[in-house]
Amino acid sequence: MDGRHAELVRLLWGPHPKRARGPRPTLDLERIARAGIEIADADGLADVSMQRVAAHLGVTKMALYRYVPGKAELVALMADAAIGPCPVPEGASGGWRGQLEEWARRLAEGFARHPWVLEATVGPRVMGPAELSWLERAVAALDGTGLSGAERMDAAALLAGHIRALTRQARAAGPAGDAEAQLGAILGELMQAHGDRFPALTAALASAVESNGQDQAWEFGLQRILDGLAALIDRRDTRAR
Repeated sequence: MDGRHAELVRLLWGPHPKRARGPRPTLDLERIARAGIEIADADGLADVSMQRVAAHLGVTKMALYRYVPGKAELVALMADAAIGPCPVPEGASGGWRGQLEEWARRLAEGFARHPWVLEATVGPRVMGPAELSWLERAVAALDGTGLSGAERMDAAALLAGHIRALTRQARAAGPAGDAEAQLGAILGELMQAHGDRFPALTAALASAVESNGQDQAWEFGLQRILDGLAALIDRRDTRAR
């Protein structure tokens, strides 16, 4: 692990140096992260800078650097604080499927509250304890299903990918929301003019309108992923008998 990663691990996971005797420090990592979150929630991740966070906290940028070495580390702290620890479910109602449904909905709610977290949590990187607790919860939900450790991790990644993709789509729809309905309206106009070239799509759109089937991609995708996992688990169970 290189020095930059080692420093990020220390910031996210500790241990943090004990405070020496004397006046209480004006800053701590939690306050710094919360200041960055407030800026990102209001104006987006691109507007977060060490200078702006320092001004938000009423300190100099050099004072901020005593706690956080740079923006990359700041954003990592912000993302872990914004995501927060995965809530502990009350019981294990619904078995693995019920647990993963609840997990997916709560994760989607978190991304909706802080959509900039989608940008901050991509690619190989050091994850903090809060973010990692979500992976732990999803993998633990599939314990005892017969799936291998790698398959349980892949299942969590597949679910998270679905949630991230649909959250991005909803965000792209803007204040009006309902990205799927907007897309359906645009496609409907195109099919009115060019439907003879796309007969299957034209028929599918007409059926969706008749059945009020718009804005169901999130739920449809979630249930199909869980159906696929259920089929795989059943197949493993049959082989084990």
